[in-house]
Amino acid sequence: MVKMTEEEADYWDEYYTANPPKIDPSKRSGFFTRQRELLDVLDRVSAEYIMSCSLSSNKTTSQIINEMVRERISASVL
Repeated sequence: MVKMTEEEADYWDEYYTANPPKIDPSKRSGFFTRQRELLDVLDRVSAEYIMSCSLSSNKTTSQIINEMVRERISASVL
């Protein structure tokens, strides 16, 4: 992977400081938006529990839910 020079880094820093990216809130396709929508279908206690597990383990909410589902599946098979 090619590394950026100091001059290039300074240029891009100035460019994005002067021209921040425009976000269109009507487009709901980002990764974090999808993670938030996933939690919106849950009740408040469940969503907060999953978020706290996510933060403490540095995993995404999807990974936490996936682990919970797999645990339930393996417990029901035995």
